[in-house]
Amino acid sequence: MAEQITLYYKHALSQIGNPEHGLSIDEINRLGDKIAQITTKMNKDRQAGKLPYRDLPYEDLIRRRVTDLAGKLKGKYETMMVLGIGGSALGNIALQTSLNSPMYNLLPDSKRPGPRLFIIDNVDPVQFGSLLDYLESRLDKTLFNVISKSGRTAETAAQFLTVQEMLRKKLPNAKLTDHIVATTDAKSGTMRGIVQKEGFASLEVPDGVGGRFSVLSDVGLFSAAMCGVDIEALHEGARDMDQRVKKADLMENPAALYAAIQYLFYQKGKPLSVMMPYSYQLKDLCDWYRQLWAESLGKEKDLQGKVVHVGPTPIKALGATDQHSQVQLYREGPNDKVFTFLEVEDFGQEVTIGSAGQVEELSYLSGQPMSKLINSEKHGTEYALLQSKRPCLTVRFPAINAYTVGQFIYLFEVATSYMGELLDINTYDQPAVELGKEATFALMGQEKYQLLKQKIQPVCDIDNNFLI
Repeated sequence: MAEQITLYYKHALSQIGNPEHGLSIDEINRLGDKIAQITTKMNKDRQAGKLPYRDLPYEDLIRRRVTDLAGKLKGKYETMMVLGIGGSALGNIALQTSLNSPMYNLLPDSKRPGPRLFIIDNVDPVQFGSLLDYLESRLDKTLFNVISKSGRTAETAAQFLTVQEMLRKKLPNAKLTDHIVATTDAKSGTMRGIVQKEGFASLEVPDGVGGRFSVLSDVGLFSAAMCGVDIEALHEGARDMDQRVKKADLMENPAALYAAIQYLFYQKGKPLSVMMPYSYQLKDLCDWYRQLWAESLGKEKDLQGKVVHVGPTPIKALGATDQHSQVQLYREGPNDKVFTFLEVEDFGQEVTIGSAGQVEELSYLSGQPMSKLINSEKHGTEYALLQSKRPCLTVRFPAINAYTVGQFIYLFEVATSYMGELLDINTYDQPAVELGKEATFALMGQEKYQLLKQKIQPVCDIDNNFLI
């Protein structure tokens, strides 16, 4: 198995110089029996169909379905727009950023492996309206992929209704079926009903897989396939990581070890988890991780119904950018954080730093590879944090490609499952999200929520006595 990503944990140990802010090997090993029990339970749950996300990389049907549709549509469109939010968008964004050029949308058609891709995961009228203005003159060459399991998510529904109306007005002689692909529940729901009525091509949101765990399904793979990403390699990387994270031995299982370290630090008063990639390509995988970690692990009650209010808070930083905006806090502020660096050995492209000429103070940079500079920035920041007794982990990428990104995604999905088991909470629900959704329905005038609207308005209406 070539190009394996690895977890380096030495700098989370008490040998960083202060036992109070590091872990001993004995502390980690004491979780070994618990991890073995969790592994056995998770394997049984998986066999019983309770962890369907674990089997997505083995689903040949998913790859065939996505590949077949992408094959039929490729070459027909200059632009593609994904409509979704949360788990229906963050994984798509992460795959595009990590596996295609940062200048992808600016490349000429001859150098782009697919249509320009825009993934709109919000309903900001300026952002959405600006993109619609851009697309207006090229609608006939634009494909829209609406992603919603139910079809009732207000943000995605609003995006979809707006785009559908625009297509009808601007392209009155065109078929909507030529411009819309829906990714939704296979059998039921509002969007599935629309698909059946309108005849849209459709893909499936898998049963029992929450949005934050769905990137390796049709949800994330279709836009990736349309833009030239090797989705078989993504699944292959995930399958190979699965062989590593099925092991019951804590010290041989990177997902279990990552979760165990995070859990032990959480118990020691470090509830903040900072992920800091030293690679622009990996920055949006951190956004994906933030949802995965936050929505899965932030829970009011444990599995016995006891109020516990647990959950580590995920934080995103970008090296070297955030050395100049966040590291001051990270070194001298509260020692309540665990740092996970993402490091790349081979960037696949190199820039040689230009000559300093007569400027002697900058001559140390002349002729050096920029990859050496960014990795030196990583090691320098890590060293500085360690001098301040801040524990650090590193996930090392030998290279960034579909195979290693597939490994990373699967590693952190399974690590999230282990962390949820250690915290004794339901990793896969998100009950706290529902009230905000219902409040939005009420304020937008949905009839069944009018009583809720009456409760909301006195709270949300502006009281001029409190304006200054």
